[in-house]
Amino acid sequence: MPEMDLFEIMYSAGSIRRLRSDPVPDEIITKILDAAIRAPSGSNAQSWIFIVIKDAEIRKQLGAVYKKASDILVKLYAGAPRPTHMDESKYQRFMQAVTHLFEHMGDAPVLLVPCLKASMWTGASNLPADIKTRMASAARIAGSSIYPAVQNVILACRAFGLGTVLTTIHAFFEDDVREILKLPADVQTYALMPIGYPQGHHYPVKRKTVHEVACLDRYGNPWPD
Repeated sequence: MPEMDLFEIMYSAGSIRRLRSDPVPDEIITKILDAAIRAPSGSNAQSWIFIVIKDAEIRKQLGAVYKKASDILVKLYAGAPRPTHMDESKYQRFMQAVTHLFEHMGDAPVLLVPCLKASMWTGASNLPADIKTRMASAARIAGSSIYPAVQNVILACRAFGLGTVLTTIHAFFEDDVREILKLPADVQTYALMPIGYPQGHHYPVKRKTVHEVACLDRYGNPWPD
């Protein structure tokens, strides 16, 4: 197992969108998945399914879906102002990396699709109808049972010197993905993650300060410097 300080991993687990084609050993993927399933999930149901795609043809098909979805996202980027926390140079570097992934998602040696089975609560007969509807439709409720595992994947990849990035725009064409992966009706995808060795290197992630994003006791009361 790699030996890195947890905070060193968290502070350098940036989004890696340029990956080499070198194969990733199955034993490393197994350890990454084993880290993923240590995450919490609602009621400890562990209703997750992690689909690892190594087959070149399936990766190509998913890459084509991702590229089709990216064409929509490009239009959204074009009509949106530049994020205020990025200067023009940083924004252009970001867009170059994003565009590279749009074109090369299917070239990653491994694609990971974290999925969730339908909540055990959606069929509960003793819940009010409006609550059942909210639980079935609120992404933040379902996501709480899969995205902690996704974060573990990101951290484990970093520990092994691998790169990855959480993407979700494949969901624009969820039906296409479902057909490619032969998903049953009660299973939904929550991410599409390329995994591989970086073309470049890991780097310290830069974020807004804690003071800018944290509040004390109520919204708008900044956490002290």
